[in-house]
Amino acid sequence: MNEQYDVIVCGTGLKECILSGLLSVKGKKVLHIDRNDYYGGDCASVNITNLYKIFRDGKEPPKEYGHNRDWNVDLIPKFIMANGILPLNSLGNLVKILLYTRVSRYLEWKCVEGSYVYQFHKGGMFSSAKGQIHKVPASGSEAIKSDLMGLMEKRRCRNFLIYVNKYDQKDPKTMDKFDGQKQTGAELFKKFGLEPNTIDFIGHAMGLFLNDNYLNEPAINLIERINLYADSMGRYGDTPFLYPIYGLGGIPEGFSRLAAIHGGTYMLRTNADEILMESGKVVGIRSGTETAKAPMVICDPSYVLNLDRVKKVGQVIRSICILQHPIPNTKDSNSCQIIIPQKQVNRKSDIYIALVSSGHAVCPKEFLIAMISTNIETSNPENELKPALELLGPVKEMFTSVNSDLNLRSKTCTSLSLPGRTTGFSSPKATTRRATSRLRWMMCWSCTRGLRAKRWICPTCRRTRKTNNHLPETYIRAIHIATSQLVVHFYGVLGSVSYTHLRAHETGRNLVCRLLL
Repeated sequence: MNEQYDVIVCGTGLKECILSGLLSVKGKKVLHIDRNDYYGGDCASVNITNLYKIFRDGKEPPKEYGHNRDWNVDLIPKFIMANGILPLNSLGNLVKILLYTRVSRYLEWKCVEGSYVYQFHKGGMFSSAKGQIHKVPASGSEAIKSDLMGLMEKRRCRNFLIYVNKYDQKDPKTMDKFDGQKQTGAELFKKFGLEPNTIDFIGHAMGLFLNDNYLNEPAINLIERINLYADSMGRYGDTPFLYPIYGLGGIPEGFSRLAAIHGGTYMLRTNADEILMESGKVVGIRSGTETAKAPMVICDPSYVLNLDRVKKVGQVIRSICILQHPIPNTKDSNSCQIIIPQKQVNRKSDIYIALVSSGHAVCPKEFLIAMISTNIETSNPENELKPALELLGPVKEMFTSVNSDLNLRSKTCTSLSLPGRTTGFSSPKATTRRATSRLRWMMCWSCTRGLRAKRWICPTCRRTRKTNNHLPETYIRAIHIATSQLVVHFYGVLGSVSYTHLRAHETGRNLVCRLLL
């Protein structure tokens, strides 16, 4: 660790892993540390045993929940837009980053089945007041069929969506005397005479704004977000959202692997005890008795709490709910997003519900996972989740946390440590292995003499690598044919084969070995 680096990154959350991966690709010498013994930080995906360790410390999960390998529960829920990720101003276009860096090859994706919005309907002479879930329209034709609006409002909404879709800041003909850079979102809605409820679902369910501040901002922000939503529709399926198989934890792990194959150094269970400063500028970090020097340090805010440079701006409450049925009024969707706009429940920020199931390999077939999240606005945060819980129906079990609580738990999850630049894989006896069914660390190689050969040939660059150890047959879990390739699931080792070289050419053909974490 006592070396000079170009960049030091503290924490393995999504943003930190993206930055370390991109910087490594650009040739920077990167040191990436984390106080935990697993990757992902608060963005990790955990099995049912580790979920109980975090929320029910000292208790064991019921046997009816099945095996750990069937569970991959996200600590922070998030759906990916098919053409990007929100918030746009913080992460940019994640899908394009995944494709550009080729991290997408480490992940498998599946579309989310539906996107819904909650709307409260006032009672009338022949009806009582109640809230309902409606599918979010993303085109003019869908707006006409929607139950969210009356007949005349549907026409106005259709005209609004057509206008937004054609709007081009560089072409005055499409602007119709409206300047999105100078005029606000509220003025844009007023131009089409839309009703408050329509403005609510467009801004929050399509624009995905957390609150109503956007109404006083330039309308171009609203236009771009609605177009992103519409462009994402139909790109890979019938909804704008994607979700990775085996949970969101695979995304930071993918960028960690990207950094590793480009020379990045990773150290888990390593805390940054001190951020070193000279003349008001950062020069490195200290961990125990060791120091690492770098002109740039990127970190999770929790690593610099003692520097008085972190300001608390709010808290988020999240609740993980285990269900045994789909959410009512969602057409029995096994995955969906439901947004409860702030005004519909007299709040200052929205409430989000994300539903996933065995279709995304995050739980057994007989269960579903609904994740609720919102900003805390009162002294009784759990009561703020009530509108969302009423939509879910019966909940088998619920795990609730307030944002930073999870940062303090460093020994609740275990996973395979990322090897260094030239470190070979260790045997299962010497490695802590997470008991999940996730198939990660895909390595593509050709074998000259079958599975027990001592010489391996990289199918991409044709370089050979000798190993002193045979590949133990006892580590072979299963063999089957998939996509015209031989796929072997391993628990174990490849002797002294270089980790860096294995990862550098994983797109080769023939033998595909996937290490089972």
